[in-house]
Amino acid sequence: MTLAAARLHAPGPSGVPDFQPLFDEIERGAALRERQRILPFETVEQLKRAGFGALRNARVGQGGVDFRGLFRLVIALGAADANVAHIFRNHYTAAEQQARNPRNAVGRRLHEAVAQGALIGLGNGELGDRSVGGAGAQETLLVADGAGYRLNGRKYYTTGTLYSDYVLVRAATPAGEAASAVIPTKRAGVEVVDDWDGVGQRLTASGTTYFRDVAVSADEVVLDSTGIGYGLAYFNTQAQLFLTAVNAGIARAALTDAKRLLLGRGRNFYHAPVAEAAQDPALHQVIGQLAANAFAAEAVVLAAADELDAIALIRDDGREDAERAHRASFAAARAKIVVDELAIRNGSLLFEVGGASAATAGHNHDRHWRNARTLANHNPGIYKAIAVGAHELHGTPLPHLGFF
Repeated sequence: MTLAAARLHAPGPSGVPDFQPLFDEIERGAALRERQRILPFETVEQLKRAGFGALRNARVGQGGVDFRGLFRLVIALGAADANVAHIFRNHYTAAEQQARNPRNAVGRRLHEAVAQGALIGLGNGELGDRSVGGAGAQETLLVADGAGYRLNGRKYYTTGTLYSDYVLVRAATPAGEAASAVIPTKRAGVEVVDDWDGVGQRLTASGTTYFRDVAVSADEVVLDSTGIGYGLAYFNTQAQLFLTAVNAGIARAALTDAKRLLLGRGRNFYHAPVAEAAQDPALHQVIGQLAANAFAAEAVVLAAADELDAIALIRDDGREDAERAHRASFAAARAKIVVDELAIRNGSLLFEVGGASAATAGHNHDRHWRNARTLANHNPGIYKAIAVGAHELHGTPLPHLGFF
């Protein structure tokens, strides 16, 4: 389903399509899928058909949803199923960089594909690079082959690629230039392996992808030097805030499960202040804290999204503003520091409203803490806090390469 079809949904706040009925359906099966390790292919296909991956596939004011609207939906999807929300993270990063305002053959091709529901995965991380998330030399290589190339390499943490139609692969050209090759995931020589064994986000297929002598045409390659995608200032801010939005969703999900747990309790401890658990003021306090944490997490993410919208509008006009891009990165960094802690805290707090039965494997309530903790580890908050502190004290610019 195209974006135009997706807009048949009743519009919600700020003109954002209403996906909540679909999110509610997704949420009903989330705990079981995660517990039994059922990969959510069908769920991802539902979202693709509903146009969820194409929400920004047009300029703001011409059909595209702004970042505030997008991240409101990401939070809601994260509350329904954090794994599924995470799967769309790399897609939205690649689509924003390459397809939103197409400037070359790759962008034009992807713009049309995304409009038809296609998803884009990512092949970036390499374990041989000791500078994690930086802009080090790529061991994945594009080797000249006639008018095109052959691609060879191995990528790790290729989140979402198993569910995707295309993959954006970071590689070095024969001249040693940094580049992105965007190719179909079903092309001969591409192998996506679901070997991710993390304690959380178990269904994101954040494993290994192999590229073995893959044919790549010249018009499927974008050089960083063109200023598209990875050539932009603070290009990865959106990707970082996306993960933070998923964690804000987890904070909300923990609140939802805590309310269900408390309202479903038929007993209470003999020494509690009241006999009925749902009327226990001590447990009301826990619910109140969970609610406040979830509210604050969402508010912080949306405030940072406003800064992303500011730089996006500038880039829509074909201009660049490094200072404004830095402001967006600064907002996203501060948001992560706060929201990660709130999500992790909520993942633990929800157990306070239940007895030992709340910790049974059947409920799978522990997934919220595990998922939030795993997402937070993608880019440790301690380094964010160091960078934020240095900027506050001395005006030191934030790191601008790779996954900051």
